[in-house]
Amino acid sequence: MTATPPGTPPVRVGLVGYGLAGSVFHAPLIAATEGLALDTVVTSNPERQQQARSEFPDVRTVATPDELFDRAGELDLVVVASPNKTHVPLATRALEAGLPVVVDKPVAGTAAEARALAALAEERGLLLSVFQNRRWDNDFLTLRELLAEDALGEVWRFESR
Repeated sequence: MTATPPGTPPVRVGLVGYGLAGSVFHAPLIAATEGLALDTVVTSNPERQQQARSEFPDVRTVATPDELFDRAGELDLVVVASPNKTHVPLATRALEAGLPVVVDKPVAGTAAEARALAALAEERGLLLSVFQNRRWDNDFLTLRELLAEDALGEVWRFESR
């Protein structure tokens, strides 16, 4: 990966959700990635708001997604790490606000919902990406290689724990 050119402003990220996924995976990864700035964390839980401010002193915290989307013009990207049933409506709001969005897995509850999100992103010319943190783990990379070599034959089912 190339370094961010000097003078390039960081990508300002709004993170919706500060439970396990938001606090353990997304926020630390955003904060540690050159060129990204964790701007805002959305959580209605006052203890989690305090935790976010303690871990990331420059972060703003807000209680609702509405408060985040009211500031859409001040953000460059939204990461949705909220409960699964909220992924589609929040990703839709982000796209409708003109913001690219990364959605924690699962992106949607149904294939039809996922296709509708993808269509909206394409229509708006915006990024829609699914965060699948296991995709680059060694077991998955090995499996991908074995499948490409047809070393396993036809795979009917795969479980990993």
